[in-house]
Amino acid sequence: MSIFTPTNQIRLTNVAVVRMKKGGKRFEIACYKNKVVNWRAGAEKDLDEVLQTHSVFVNVSKGQVAKKDDLTKAFETDDLTEICKQILTKGELQVSDKERHSQLETMFRDIATIVAEKCVNPETKRPYTVNLIERAMKDIHYSVKANKSTKQQALEVIRQLKETMEIQRAHMRLRLVLPAKEAKRLKEKLKPLLQVVESEDFDEELEMVCLVDPGCYREIDELIRCETKGRGSLEVLSLKDVEEGDEKF
Repeated sequence: MSIFTPTNQIRLTNVAVVRMKKGGKRFEIACYKNKVVNWRAGAEKDLDEVLQTHSVFVNVSKGQVAKKDDLTKAFETDDLTEICKQILTKGELQVSDKERHSQLETMFRDIATIVAEKCVNPETKRPYTVNLIERAMKDIHYSVKANKSTKQQALEVIRQLKETMEIQRAHMRLRLVLPAKEAKRLKEKLKPLLQVVESEDFDEELEMVCLVDPGCYREIDELIRCETKGRGSLEVLSLKDVEEGDEKF
């Protein structure tokens, strides 16, 4: 799509339009394709990389710029950058059916890739292939949501797949070092968060090597830091505890 803006004769190319209705009027902004999704997913932070121009339009394709009074009335501010941010965040991205289908197919593949990277068969500890995860997602009729990040959706897919197949987040292997004085009490607090304790060595301090669910890492880290006032330590030995080779059905 290539358009003229008669107001300043800038030729806008490769345009993605984001539209928003507010105060009974339609407002549009001109963005670069693919950048809108990146902005909403948090991958792009620079607004100038997303917007082709900080102007707000009534109709981008005709180059009709919105009146200042209309903008102030609808958005309660005349700050164009702030208005553009609101439209970018809450507006509707205008894409053709073909583009939307292609985008959703790409996101579907990306979600399956994230799930395959993060998960294993809990029985064999082997990872699943991306193709196998894609088939499983189709079997549960998973519907991709264009306005949610692929990472968020991957976590949702994992939850849903657990109902139909043997799958879990691959465990992290950690080394915990706890001061002798707090070791016994802290070990009891940590126990519900540890999946497997592989080794335990008590000398002047307690050293444990264990497997944990990645979702518990932050809680374990905070517990050790707060309870030992910085005297304990936590070290990641491996991000994924997996066996070699792919899992097959």
